[in-house]
Amino acid sequence: MPPPRLTALYPGSFDPPTLGHLDLIERGRRIFPRLIVAVLRNSEKEPLFTVAERCAMLRECTSGWEGVEVAEFSGLLVDFAARVGAGALLRGIRAISDYEYEFQMAWMNRRMAPELETVFMMPGEDYAYLSSRLVKQVAAGGRPVTGMVPETVERRLQAKLREILTTPKTR
Repeated sequence: MPPPRLTALYPGSFDPPTLGHLDLIERGRRIFPRLIVAVLRNSEKEPLFTVAERCAMLRECTSGWEGVEVAEFSGLLVDFAARVGAGALLRGIRAISDYEYEFQMAWMNRRMAPELETVFMMPGEDYAYLSSRLVKQVAAGGRPVTGMVPETVERRLQAKLREILTTPKTR
């Protein structure tokens, strides 16, 4: 009898998706037969893109990648993992600062859901410095983000920033 399909979650805000995110998704799908890219709906943050826009960008970037799904969630990650039958969480670590935060989250998740394993992956060397926050800052400064995000994401990012700059502010 074959082993059961292992489902993993790769959670994040993905605001916007970067080539670093896609690197982890590509490599993660080789390890896990089913990889759900879980886009966090967080009412405490003010993202640049809506959850629907982030999901659409991720679906576009991963279309044709077998075993990859995109879903949105809110609330506790362990509860979402239980709902979709995930047995693992895929998390990226770029630097020591990431490790400290991720280590704490992994222990809390383990306390709440001991059956849920956390798997840490380092991004490819070309993407070790990338974060969505930095990409947005560079783009807002008027510089290209080519090589940091997929072309389709760069176009959407530029359009979103133009929209923000041309929309009158209300007080």
